[in-house]
Amino acid sequence: MHHTTEQHDPIDQLYRGLKAEDTDSAVSVILKLRGETCNIDCLYCYEKRKEAPGGARIDAGQVARLAELFRGRPLAVELHGGEPLSAGRDHLADVLRELSAQPSVVRVSLQTNGVLLDEQWLDLFDALYPDLHIGISLDGDAAGNTWRVGYDGQPVYPRVAAALRLLAARSRKVGVIAAVTPAVLGRAEAVLDHLAGFEAVNAVSFVPCFDAAVQRRTAAPGRRLPTSRLLQDAAVRGPGGPGWAISPAEYAEFVLAATVRWIGAGHFARLKLEPTVSTIRRLRGLDSGFCHFSDMKCDHVFTLYPDGRLGSCDELPWPQAQFASLGRIPDEAAVVAAQRRLPLLNEGKALMERCTTCAYRSACGGGCVATRWRQDQAHDQDAYCDYRMRMIDGIAALLAQPAHPAGAWCRTVRWRPRTPNSMRDVAAFLARWDSADAQRARVRLHTSVHGNVNTVGLPGVHEAEDLDPAHPQWREAIEPGVRPLVDAVTRSWGLVTYDSCQGHLYDGLDLPPAERRVGILPRNRTEYAQAAAALCRAVTVAAPGLPASVQVTVGRAELTCESTGRTTPVLDLALRPAPGHGWPAFFDAVDTVTAAVADALRGERPTAGGCFCPIPQPAVPGAEEVPA
Repeated sequence: MHHTTEQHDPIDQLYRGLKAEDTDSAVSVILKLRGETCNIDCLYCYEKRKEAPGGARIDAGQVARLAELFRGRPLAVELHGGEPLSAGRDHLADVLRELSAQPSVVRVSLQTNGVLLDEQWLDLFDALYPDLHIGISLDGDAAGNTWRVGYDGQPVYPRVAAALRLLAARSRKVGVIAAVTPAVLGRAEAVLDHLAGFEAVNAVSFVPCFDAAVQRRTAAPGRRLPTSRLLQDAAVRGPGGPGWAISPAEYAEFVLAATVRWIGAGHFARLKLEPTVSTIRRLRGLDSGFCHFSDMKCDHVFTLYPDGRLGSCDELPWPQAQFASLGRIPDEAAVVAAQRRLPLLNEGKALMERCTTCAYRSACGGGCVATRWRQDQAHDQDAYCDYRMRMIDGIAALLAQPAHPAGAWCRTVRWRPRTPNSMRDVAAFLARWDSADAQRARVRLHTSVHGNVNTVGLPGVHEAEDLDPAHPQWREAIEPGVRPLVDAVTRSWGLVTYDSCQGHLYDGLDLPPAERRVGILPRNRTEYAQAAAALCRAVTVAAPGLPASVQVTVGRAELTCESTGRTTPVLDLALRPAPGHGWPAFFDAVDTVTAAVADALRGERPTAGGCFCPIPQPAVPGAEEVPA
């Protein structure tokens, strides 16, 4: 097994700044075609809370100017609002013609509430921009769409559902953006099933309403308030923030429940689910085009309003996110200069300093800077990080044990990647472990204060042959401090270990201290699920009586097979210093903790059965509370 100390990533690898000379990296441009102007009046609409001019429209000339400004760089354009279709067919046709004429535009998408969508609009799209990607805003079923109403306060769900049926009849595939509000909490399964029931829908993105800080209704012109604003006013006046707001923890639980259903119902075969798919890609070491999981964050996202205001991401607060008027920006270098001096972007990037030392950074990607900024303004940035970690833990469990979804709710076994973490031939090692008759040659064994099974003799580098209990040098290879844990896992539980370490201070060396750990390599997914649940039970039993200086953790990770490149889910039981305690106190107590944990392990078995963490129960049909 190969393992070395992981290095911290600098913030630049989490948040990539825009560089005028780097024309290969794409930028996303959000065109607010009508600003905040919309034909419906969703109570939670963040766009209408901004200071934006009403009634104006972005024109084809402004589109051409944008392409000139970012000349030579790939552009992904999103037609947004308000409601972009309210610009009218002739006007939007001019914009689409200009976009199709620009060679640098690689993708155009349209985000609409769907209410105005009809055959004539689809004919126009087919004629002028056949590759137009359409996104529909719909919060699941009728009950979930409580907050999406017209100015008369009446629901718009029936008209949007009709638009989705029309799209299916035209063989169009669309994505749905669904806001997660209290109207869908506890009902993730039913909501996802409902959206998957529309033939036209091939992607669903669940987005959170983290709006607890909203304290007043949106302003409206005129003295007579529309019914929708009266409903909004009543919702805002409730205790604990607006009636549509949810907490980050509630969002994490919703996403996990939706992911369990996505896998269990087979929706994954035809439906992309976000933020699930981006989380999976990052867990697998792949890139994501979703900026919440990518290093191409706010510096690569731009928003243009009809009055020419150009700025950063539309989810950031405006006018603080504004650079200047489009007509007054001479070139891309001026855009980069404006980004670097904008206080809001600098504040947002600085908030990600905490990400550089986080164990989840490779899977999380830092999240959304705009949301992180809002959480920081509310003095609750930890809640945002906690939700990201919770979501990653649960999805990592589902990846490792998809047939055993209960693991997604375990709060003891967490994602703890080890990099690098590899073995020469995983399949051959497992086969040898279970074969008493296999040939076992003697190996080079270097025993030192810096660790056993170390053929090169260097501290912190454990490169060696992988041994099993039937090997004559097995006992000699296992460091004495960690033997109780190894024996409990291999003898009592009958499992395979792929790594172990008794922990080292490395006095006098330029190396960080090492924890005490034992790594478990499950033979299959069922054994993985059973071992994870048993570890949770054992650690939960042992934890209350342990010295305060030592923390017992169970981590999910992946082991890479060097001969095939495939990865295998593994589990790591580790003892490390508890928060607020140093390594000297840890090593004073680690043997006592080891004995207690080993005893708890011997009292358990990796058999069928869950862990001690509660599994959320879906809401009872008809019992959800939504406003009238």
